[in-house]
Amino acid sequence: MSNQLLLDTHIWLWFALGMQNKLSTDTVAAIDHSASQGQLQLSVMSIWEISLLAAKESIHLGQPTTDWVAKALSLKGLQLTQLTPEIAIESNQLPGNFHPDPVDRMLVATARCMGFTLLTRDKAILKYAGQGYLAAIKS
Repeated sequence: MSNQLLLDTHIWLWFALGMQNKLSTDTVAAIDHSASQGQLQLSVMSIWEISLLAAKESIHLGQPTTDWVAKALSLKGLQLTQLTPEIAIESNQLPGNFHPDPVDRMLVATARCMGFTLLTRDKAILKYAGQGYLAAIKS
């Protein structure tokens, strides 16, 4: 398992909003530890997903999306992982059977291509990880 933790979008959202009560103590400790080591990763696709959810009013950030994202990206130790051609291609060629959600596919592909461990509560991703296709930790 990699020391580099990739946050799923919902984990980043909850952590950045100070909703640690939605996360286990072990999850918060893992995030804090990875951040202190400069090994906490966030896919640029999570920014896309947050902006989509805010635009659809599925989430309420309490401020303009651009301002919220800028603040949430300034979390100590958080590194932004860009979308690469390799990740884009991998997202469409994932082995096994994985559901078609494009953001989940991009996050899984990012974890696989970069050797990151994905921190998530998503059952489909955890099931896929359980089949040996990626490293993931249940939050």
